[in-house]
Amino acid sequence: MNEQTNVKTKHPTAMYLLALTASTERFSYYGMRAFLILYMVNAANSQLGGMGWSDDLSGKVYGIFTGLCYLFPLLGGYLADRILGERKSVLIGAILIMLGHFTCAIDDAIIPLIAGLTLLIIGNGFFKTPILTMVGDLYEQGDKRRDSAFTIYYMLFNGGVFFAPILCGYLGVTYGYRYGFIAAGIGMFLGIIFYLFSAKKYLGQMGLVPKHKLQQKTDKKKTPLTKVEKDRIAVIFVLLFFVTFFWAGYEQAGSSFNLYTERFIDRVIAGWEIPTEWFQSVNPLFVVLLSPIFAWLWPWLEKRKKNPSTPVKMAIGLLILGAGFLFMVGAVFQRGGNLTDTTIKASLFWLLATYFFHTVGEICLSPIGLSMITKLAPARLGSFFMGIWFLSNFLANVISGFLVGYVAKLGAGTVFGAIGIFIILLGIIVFFISRRLLDFMHGRD
Repeated sequence: MNEQTNVKTKHPTAMYLLALTASTERFSYYGMRAFLILYMVNAANSQLGGMGWSDDLSGKVYGIFTGLCYLFPLLGGYLADRILGERKSVLIGAILIMLGHFTCAIDDAIIPLIAGLTLLIIGNGFFKTPILTMVGDLYEQGDKRRDSAFTIYYMLFNGGVFFAPILCGYLGVTYGYRYGFIAAGIGMFLGIIFYLFSAKKYLGQMGLVPKHKLQQKTDKKKTPLTKVEKDRIAVIFVLLFFVTFFWAGYEQAGSSFNLYTERFIDRVIAGWEIPTEWFQSVNPLFVVLLSPIFAWLWPWLEKRKKNPSTPVKMAIGLLILGAGFLFMVGAVFQRGGNLTDTTIKASLFWLLATYFFHTVGEICLSPIGLSMITKLAPARLGSFFMGIWFLSNFLANVISGFLVGYVAKLGAGTVFGAIGIFIILLGIIVFFISRRLLDFMHGRD
């Protein structure tokens, strides 16, 4: 009896291995992301280095780069399912990511930067979806631990995200941005070593053979999608539309929020000015602190038959994210709506409150969405559909990057307020269609 209980409540060691491997990749990505737009707008001949680009150009390059990091997982997922297998795909991606950071550190010039960012984009494509698919494969369909597992996974890799902006940002603003890129690359290198030495022991044969080949061994005929599978895929695409706007708002953290913090937020505490890059650690810190609560909350509600459905959780996430933008509007009003005077500062409270609300919304939506894909996507196309899910992040990051220019033109209060209200309206819509979406999931929730 005790053994059976343990099977139903404890998570496999492999889940923690995959989460820790992902944390090193997230360390490298968010360490670089914390200062990337600041690096691009910084004067090229300054002590720290930089590209000397305008806010508008930097925002667009930032948005296109971060967007493509979420588009290429579609190709990477397809190759993992068909040719490489998840294990090999993750390793290839990690190596390319490491090389990308080191390439960006070569010189403050456009060729090393674009070459490095390109390697990072391709590396993310190979890495991102297969590792998430393997997490889902650890749990059978109907296993109530799945949402909780993805929330724990989310918490663990955000531990890496928390330290990344502090370390990489400190090196960047103290010794030069190239040292921030180098630190990000070293973080990924350590992840590769950990993955190579741990995967064989804890993952066994998982991910070694592409899922498409496994299916061919058991089913000699090409199996068409069933009506139920098509309904579930339809749910994925409907929610994909709404989630795109969630991430477009959320990704302001690395672009317009970063620039606004640098220029208009009072960062001085006891006579010491907090580096702007460090505020990129606020969100992952909240994730680490809050995720255990939500990992406990969902099973607790499930036992009482009050656990919200996946669409309702996502509606809640949209509503809370939208509410968070209202605090940034508060920061603008505290400054009297001034657009350019950097001597007028807003309280740090507004920024921290925004990040808190955005984190709660993120935990309600992001790990639940990842879990949903492993429930609804046909097993033989798991990594591919995880890539499809990341299309929302691709579109969102491109939109987010282009919004940076509008903040300068229309004013932060106008743009932040409009984004917040729009996302709240989307959350209300998802809530009202949630029952219909649940029907199309055919019990996979």
